[in-house]
Amino acid sequence: MSIDLSRWKGKNILVIGAGISGFAASRVAKSLGANVILSDAKSNLEITEPLDGIEVKLGEQTSDLLDGIDRIIVSPAVPLKIPILQTAIERGIEIISEIELGFEVCRSPIFAVTGTNGKTTTTTLLGLLLQKKFSEVGVCGNIGIAFSETAQKLDEKSAIALEISSYQMESTKNFQPHVSSILNVTPDHLKRHGSMEVYQAMKEKIFANETLNDYVVLNYDDPRTREIGNRVKNCNVVFFSRKAQLNKGAFIEFVPPKDAELPFKKMMPKARWLTIRWNGKSYKLCNVAELGIKGSHNVENALAAAMMAYLAGVEPEKIREVLIEFQGVEHRIEFVREIDGVKYFNDSKATNTDSTIKAIDAFDEGHLILIAGGDDKGTDLAEMFEHVKKRVDELILIGAAAERFHRDAVSNGYPAEKIHDVGFDMKAAIDLARKISKSGQIVLLSPACASFDMYQNFEERGKDFKNIVNNL
Repeated sequence: MSIDLSRWKGKNILVIGAGISGFAASRVAKSLGANVILSDAKSNLEITEPLDGIEVKLGEQTSDLLDGIDRIIVSPAVPLKIPILQTAIERGIEIISEIELGFEVCRSPIFAVTGTNGKTTTTTLLGLLLQKKFSEVGVCGNIGIAFSETAQKLDEKSAIALEISSYQMESTKNFQPHVSSILNVTPDHLKRHGSMEVYQAMKEKIFANETLNDYVVLNYDDPRTREIGNRVKNCNVVFFSRKAQLNKGAFIEFVPPKDAELPFKKMMPKARWLTIRWNGKSYKLCNVAELGIKGSHNVENALAAAMMAYLAGVEPEKIREVLIEFQGVEHRIEFVREIDGVKYFNDSKATNTDSTIKAIDAFDEGHLILIAGGDDKGTDLAEMFEHVKKRVDELILIGAAAERFHRDAVSNGYPAEKIHDVGFDMKAAIDLARKISKSGQIVLLSPACASFDMYQNFEERGKDFKNIVNNL
């Protein structure tokens, strides 16, 4: 879709939210000839970003900010329900997201990934896969690099691997990736969206403008994403599955070893191959055991990324190379250090219960000491504690969620004597974990919560965890 960029020239633009997206959107809008005001409700922000020719207004956002404004660009962290945006809606002022602005200036094909969990790993892996075909690849979006500035720099011969959150989809209108994927949909961000139905609807906007030349890649094993396929009208639906043998798509194929003598084949364990089946042909990419990233959830991430890359035109043998080499991303079940036979893992990116469940199950055996808690999202904890009961020897709780987590752990049958509350102190949690751990156990930070009660973001939380562990 071609959009006339002259619609920005001379227009008065208000950007709300002075973060990564807001800074980038301000600069891009300015480069298109707009008059730009960047506003943030925090009055004590220290801004070091280059914002030449951009007016910055910090503090209370009163309605007079809207006087003369033609269009608003809203950062993903800013909900549409805040008063100034509600007033803008009443006045009929157009509101778009930084993602929408990025789409308007983008000349490269977009490969977009969303879902409750696995987005960053899948997007990072997808970026590496796309490098096997395109001259330059931008990896951006919710991953921590603004889409709009990345898109503006790249041309038609490049590609973009884009991580998209539900927040970023709220104010999109024309956004149209060539290939999109919804990895899974489980309860998250309900305080922002109000219900699972609204949350899922935000995810589904990722393919809303796709056409018959485009694809949406969905998780066949997730009931919600499989059902989404029934509502896709204008583009091609492709599934990936860890559990089912698909006639078309990406899946795990169970194949007996080729060198086994025929009488013994039934006695030997079958190899599990990541496979793409398309237009009557099958391509075995690699054995699950060869994958550089471990855990069943990462098998799903690899299948999704591989399918998207194949649809982008990446050759199967090139896909295989990357799947074997890729070792994962920071803050997602990241090995930190082994001390006295105890391994420490940083999974700070687990900001919801489903992500923590996946982390717990990623280890072949139990004997985990789990550090959990943080800024409570208020989601149901029953399923998580079923996994905790089976796999976790000791539970250490931190942050604002500790009291509710403690109460729910006990009510769901986890022994009270194995629960340790340490308040808002990561070092105390790690010191206690070291004191009570034994050789062969694993200390896992997987909070199942946001980080804002103690840190600016999950990255800061993960780095603090790693620094403390590395200084033990």
